[in-house]
Amino acid sequence: MLIGEVARRSGVSARMLRHYESLGLLRPSGRTGSGYREYSGEDIRRIFHIESLRSLGLSLREIGRALDDPDFTPSALVDDLIRQTRERIAAETDLLTRLRRIDAVEPAGWEDVLQVVAVLQALGSKSPAARQRAALSAGDEVPVEALVEAVLRETEPNVAGALRWALARSGADGTALLAKGLGSPVPAVRERAARSLAELPGDEPTAHLRSALANPDAVVRGHAALALGTRGVADAIPVLIDMVVDGRNDTDAADALSVLASDTATADRIAGGLVGRLVHDTTEASARVRLTQSLADIPGDTASHALMDLSQDADRAVAVTATYLLRLRDAQ
Repeated sequence: MLIGEVARRSGVSARMLRHYESLGLLRPSGRTGSGYREYSGEDIRRIFHIESLRSLGLSLREIGRALDDPDFTPSALVDDLIRQTRERIAAETDLLTRLRRIDAVEPAGWEDVLQVVAVLQALGSKSPAARQRAALSAGDEVPVEALVEAVLRETEPNVAGALRWALARSGADGTALLAKGLGSPVPAVRERAARSLAELPGDEPTAHLRSALANPDAVVRGHAALALGTRGVADAIPVLIDMVVDGRNDTDAADALSVLASDTATADRIAGGLVGRLVHDTTEASARVRLTQSLADIPGDTASHALMDLSQDADRAVAVTATYLLRLRDAQ
């Protein structure tokens, strides 16, 4: 079979067949009387083998080894190809994400494109100072998705604070993206998502924070409860009381409870909740002291009567604390 017919049947151009021959990958079995290359059935099979291995991403040098070295084993090479392919996919995915983010800000010209690229590169810099500068200078040219991604991965407290500020200042809605972060398998990411949501104003962040009160992660519940407490959401009361008992940000939790105690009914509900945990058999001594201290800024008769009873408590630390708080209340 001559080279033209081989090219038609195999789909490999005559030029490429000659290239294979120059590299020693393919050797026509014979020549015609006129000197034209003549390919046998075995040659055709080798051409298909070459093309099959090329489709897997092998180089022509690797293909030559695979076909001609009897001791060649494909497993190591295939493993290497898998690694290279994964790296290539990751790089292409990263490029696609970057392009989508540039497109999202609808750049008017190449200057806008270059500005977005510069900010995105700075947000991904290894230098905390560079990331912080990018966050503080971020404007409308930074896609909200990029800010959310940056804040969820940031480990430096100062940079994270700047990113949360930029996210809240952007006015763009990153709420849904942050809410997804609450379900991350990584505890640190869940915490960053909760802290970021806590700094976003509006009804939608508040709704997600309400849902976060039932999150299995106590840290997430705590950030949600503290934020909701300052927003006057009484649903946070049980989690805030839990925080006092557990000693997790208990001072902040007590402050949030005092903010929520703005009307008589809510104040009595909070005082009743604190007292209920005080008299629970399994409540530790240190927790009872914290619960007593938390009654300090809760107005109303329920809290006052509870402090009177606690001033006679068998636990001296609780009794002394309650007595001191009663004196402060009387002095007001």
